[in-house]
This record gives sequence, structure tokens and C-alpha cells, in this order.
Amino acid sequence: MNELITSRSNSKVKFIKSIQAKKSSRISGFFIVEGIHHVGEAIEAMQAGKGISVHSVYYAPELLKGDFAGKLINITDTLGIACFPMSDYVFISVAEKENPQGILAVVERKVYPLSAFNPQNFRWGVALVAAQDAGNIGTIMRTIDAVNADGLILLDGGADPFHSHAVRASMGTLFWRPVVEATFDEFREWIMQYSYHVLGTSAHARQDYREGTPYPQPAILLMGSEQKGLTQEQSSLCEKMVSIPMKGRASSLNLAVATGVMLYAMLGEGEP
Repeated sequence: MNELITSRSNSKVKFIKSIQAKKSSRISGFFIVEGIHHVGEAIEAMQAGKGISVHSVYYAPELLKGDFAGKLINITDTLGIACFPMSDYVFISVAEKENPQGILAVVERKVYPLSAFNPQNFRWGVALVAAQDAGNIGTIMRTIDAVNADGLILLDGGADPFHSHAVRASMGTLFWRPVVEATFDEFREWIMQYSYHVLGTSAHARQDYREGTPYPQPAILLMGSEQKGLTQEQSSLCEKMVSIPMKGRASSLNLAVATGVMLYAMLGEGEP
């Protein structure tokens, strides 16, 4: 068992803080996962061969409660994950959440190229153009998991999909579905190569999303950024543009909510 870390100047503590200071996993190559549920999901996904690699686990024995938490610590040896105990004072100094549960993990960033996918292993999913809110990305990944879609494609940058807000909002589903990063030009070529049906939304579209179903697969739901929506060029790639009716004063829905509405509208078409 590793020695208890009791100093905030310990090299392991500095390693965690360096990841946090970089703000983006694109820079450091790592991201931080906090909490019993989220660390448990990361470890279980690693066991299941989902491409997740947990670099190290840190825990505060005085803060960590419950049998499941103890099992997580024990399983790190089996998986060859470095595991380090910390004093509660030191752990609180690196935790981002108030009242931390006493466990966090450093996980290696893993994204996939579009070339790794086709209609056989990516039957349907979501593509977001430069989404700016990490919480929206995590919430959308949670909904992708809920409808058993295949993954998330992030186009032309945007928020970090492994930001702490995204990880928490995803409720661990981020570890089970692939995250793909590509340019819009690469996406256009991929769509055409495999004859995907592309669906988009616009407040100005004439067709209500509830009309003209079903939505055939293979299919991609293409959603624009929170501020700008889809441009004319992006909309032109869509086989169908539909609107979500707004009955009150608001002119549009939050990106994650609108994506959820559309995913459930598409659910079941072509699914076993």
C-alpha cells in the first residue's frame, strides 16, 4: 500500500493541480473524475474494454464511505491502477466539488477519428457543431446513452467534452460511448461516403418534428451551436429540417433539451 500523502507540495498533488490548471484535456491529455459513482463508472468501463484508461486513483480514507467505495480501492490493484491515499486536508485542497466524497481519478483523454466508424458500428448518433457549453455536451451524452444511440461527434472544436461539467452532467455515460472529434468538411465527406440520413432543426423549418416520421437509419442528428444554430451551409447537408414548436414566450429550447426531444423522436426507427 502506498504511503499516505500528507503534504500539498507532494509531486502527486502537483500533478493533479497541473491538470486542473490546464483547464482543457486537449492540452494535458488527462482529465479529473470526482465522486464514487463517476470513478466507479470509469473503472467499470475500463474493465469492459471501452477504451478508457484510468491512470491513477486518489482517495481520503477519512472521507470515503460505503462498501462500494472500498471495492473500488481494492480493484485498482487487480487492474494495475496506481492508487494513493491522502489526508482529508490534502484531498479537499485538490477536490473541485464542495463536500467531496473522498475519491477522484486521473483518466487519459480518449477521442476517436471519424474513420473508425461506419453504419455497422455507428448506426445513429448526434453531431454537434462547436457546442460551447460543456454541461450541454455531458447532458446530451447521457441522453444518447438513454436511447441507446451509438455516440457523439463534435465538429469544429467547441467546449471540452471531458471538462468536469461534462463528466458530471453525463453521469458516467461519457465513459461508455465514443466521443469523435472532426472538422465539418471531414464530416461531410464521411456522411456522403456512407449515405447517412442527416436530420437538422431550425425554428424556421416548415415541418413539425412530429410529422413525416419515421426517421430512417443510418442517421445523424446534426445540431448547431447554442448561439448560432446551423448555418445555411450546414443545413444544406441535412436531408430534412424540422422545427420544435414553441408555444410560450421563449423562441428556442436549450441545446441539450432540444437534442433530447429529437433523439426520442428518432428512437425506435431501425432499432431491434
